[in-house]
Amino acid sequence: MSTDAHRAGRMASLVLTLAIIELTLTTAYIHLSLGGPLFTLNAIGYAGLALAVAVSTVWPVGLIGRLAWLPRLGLALYTLATIGGYLVMGPYFALGWITKAIELAILTLLAADAALGVQWRARPDSNRRSPA
Repeated sequence: MSTDAHRAGRMASLVLTLAIIELTLTTAYIHLSLGGPLFTLNAIGYAGLALAVAVSTVWPVGLIGRLAWLPRLGLALYTLATIGGYLVMGPYFALGWITKAIELAILTLLAADAALGVQWRARPDSNRRSPA
């Protein structure tokens, strides 16, 4: 793989990750602004997962680098659970549907990030072999 292609792939992965983090923090803020223990706990969960995604992107070495997929999977499952909980319990109002749209965007970006592949996150100077 050429250096330019590797650099472009890393940039695409970084842009996707920043968008994921931004949308996740937006959802956390909306839930926090609603008040109440359930919304507050949901906001804390989203903020913690955003931090985990950020750390796995900024510091992809050792165990953190090998498990960079884990916070993304956790965020996807957490987002699905939140959407499911909203659809079952409500209350249904405009801001709730806007938040669900943001959460669907998070899931879409996570899927795009997974499709882009982990090979872009690997450092060019790493000792990993490329898949044959």
